[in-house]
Amino acid sequence: MNISLTPALEQFVNDKVATGMYNSVSEVIREALRLLISQENTIHKEILDRLNRDIEEGLNDKKSLEGHLAMKKLMEKYG
Repeated sequence: MNISLTPALEQFVNDKVATGMYNSVSEVIREALRLLISQENTIHKEILDRLNRDIEEGLNDKKSLEGHLAMKKLMEKYG
């Protein structure tokens, strides 16, 4: 696999290797990808947690008109 980096990103990666924290450019790229995966997983978990809280709130209020409206909004928002 070949990748192209901007000069600034290439310099950043090379600087990381030069510090001795990483033995190769590949190590820096692998670490960056692991961090990206972790960040995406965190974001997805936050979205799922928010959706579950919204559903719980709607279910707790289901007997009231506000509850029905809240559930309608959730259904419109999340399908």
